Amino acid sequence: MVIIPVFHLWKISMCCHLFSADSNPLGLQPIDFIPAAPQRLTDERNDKEISVVIAASDERLGGAIAAMNSIYRNTKSNVVFYIVTLNDTVDHLRLWLTNTALKNLRYQILNFDPRVLEGKVQADPQKADSIKPLTFARFYLPSLVPHAEKAIYVDDDIIVQDDILELYNTPLKPGHAAAFSDDCDSTTNKVAVRGAGNQYNYIGFLDYKKETIRKLAMKANTCSFNPGVFVANLTEWKLQNITKQLEKWMTLNVAEELYSRTLAGSITTPPLLIVFYKQHSSIDPLWNVRHLGSNAGKRYSPQFVKAAKLLHWNGHFKPWGRTASYAEVWEKWYVPDPTGKFSLIRRHPEAYEAK
Repeated sequence: MVIIPVFHLWKISMCCHLFSADSNPLGLQPIDFIPAAPQRLTDERNDKEISVVIAASDERLGGAIAAMNSIYRNTKSNVVFYIVTLNDTVDHLRLWLTNTALKNLRYQILNFDPRVLEGKVQADPQKADSIKPLTFARFYLPSLVPHAEKAIYVDDDIIVQDDILELYNTPLKPGHAAAFSDDCDSTTNKVAVRGAGNQYNYIGFLDYKKETIRKLAMKANTCSFNPGVFVANLTEWKLQNITKQLEKWMTLNVAEELYSRTLAGSITTPPLLIVFYKQHSSIDPLWNVRHLGSNAGKRYSPQFVKAAKLLHWNGHFKPWGRTASYAEVWEKWYVPDPTGKFSLIRRHPEAYEAK
């Protein structure tokens, strides 16, 4: 076994199956890295590395698998996945990747230490599992892919229907560390956002009664953005110390409860909205067609869903469950779990068993 410093990633061409390191201050620890792809596959794919970061929790692992499969099958680019997970998921994830059609994926598994969030998030005593540590992995992108100048972050409840290279090539304005899909001017908004309450502007995420928020002079009706899919300029991210800024607002929220009391979405969104207020670029709306995980997703036509470049099941209903819209589109990219631990929940399971 070769032991190397944390965040010092071996070049892709080096053949390293397993390595470990002492946990670094951010709690991110390299676990596993797949050797270089077979020469045949390398010849077919472009040389430029596209770094894609995705979190993979055990109870949602099938989502991450489908997302990665859809990205891999729709591009000839040299995509490398940086999969952030917890220790108890590593073995399950590795088996799923190495014993299925995904065995040629190039990836690195990173262990996320929840202790990095101490003092920055507060558990809801009325909810047993109110804190999901992996949702905060996106705050630490430069530590996850320290060699990269640019990276894509995607949630685990998405599938891609076009070449991820197009999203990667999204132009970012000078001084902008990230590009998101805005909630007010997207194609998705015209169809579905009315069914999402007021979760499309800043007042839906932040408590404007709090003086700390008012002092920021951010307009309450400012359009919010969805942080489930974004492109990051990591050079700019580091220059602006974005991670520290996000941690600052997380800590302030614990002390002052700055987030909206009617917050329906993820608690990762408010600090991002503050830090990136009028300081972010935009991605093509078709690269984050969302609300498929809510009742609003039922309003989409099959033609629109087919034209989308990225489908996002944000909301309560997930495509591996029984009630999500267009779950059959997601299932085309799902790779069954060889261990049998993860299984799809369907209204008519016998129909799926007969496939």
